[in-house]
Amino acid sequence: MLTFAHAGPVAGFASCAAALSLLAMMVGRGTEQLGSRMGPGATGVLQSALGNLPELFVCIFALRAGLVQVVQAALVGSILANSLLVLGLALLVGGLKNGTQRFGSEAPRMAATLMMLAVAALAVPTLAAGLHTPAAAHEAALSVACAVVLLAVFAASLPFSLRADPAVVCDDGEAAHEAWPVWLAIAVLVGASVGAAFVSDWFVEALSPAMKTLGISEAFSGLVVVAIAGNAVENVVGIQLAARNRPDYAMSVILNSSLQIALALVPMLVLASIFVAPAPLTLVMPPLLVAAMALSAVVSAFIVYDGESIWLEGVALIGLYGIIAAAFWWG
Repeated sequence: MLTFAHAGPVAGFASCAAALSLLAMMVGRGTEQLGSRMGPGATGVLQSALGNLPELFVCIFALRAGLVQVVQAALVGSILANSLLVLGLALLVGGLKNGTQRFGSEAPRMAATLMMLAVAALAVPTLAAGLHTPAAAHEAALSVACAVVLLAVFAASLPFSLRADPAVVCDDGEAAHEAWPVWLAIAVLVGASVGAAFVSDWFVEALSPAMKTLGISEAFSGLVVVAIAGNAVENVVGIQLAARNRPDYAMSVILNSSLQIALALVPMLVLASIFVAPAPLTLVMPPLLVAAMALSAVVSAFIVYDGESIWLEGVALIGLYGIIAAAFWWG
């Protein structure tokens, strides 16, 4: 409708981003309803997986359009947005409303450890290229090898992630009172997922004209705009859970999302780009992207390792995200 009204590329892009965020919220709501019948461990994994569906569609369409730099920045930006911005907002809101929050540290520590290992694996192709090793001439093959290993690690981590943890059981009466029928949850998931696929195509089509109009670089657009729009589920759900004084569940959703992006979404897109993109997606990235990803993994690990959080830690995470985003404003 905005196209026929000649509203301009920025208005079209903003409407697509808003629609994508709303669809992502619908996916999150449907997943929460369906996942509550599958146990808390499966709920966190399922919600994170389906919550990343809009971003998966956006990245596939962007790869088809040849926007490799946008995809690289969006993937790293999603990790940064979850590990710094969303986690920081959750700690800030939860701390201001409920004081010091304590959570079981075993699952968050394992997620943080796996995230640091994933970041190390993602950094190897960039290091190989930057150090001019013999592997630098085979960056596509090296990226595929890293993708296969990351997928294997992800498969190995699923039994631990799916294991039920009594600390994150949703047992409040409000959730039970608002339970949906199973058929309705499945219908919402299917409808929202299909809608996200269409909106993602429109989102990518509107992305390039909007960037030119606003003077935004591909790196900043992918790192901030695409990443935040594609992670609307975690942006909303994680903060709501922390505000309701359920930090265990909030940590599960937020950290699982970052981990699934690094261990599953990134390698899946590397392999898919061989078939759908004019040029393959490699893991050779700008050094600043790799450094930012490493910083986010280390800092978020320090935050969750002690099993408690205060609002000031949230402010620190948000501040670090703002500094990193500012560094990419010019490209």
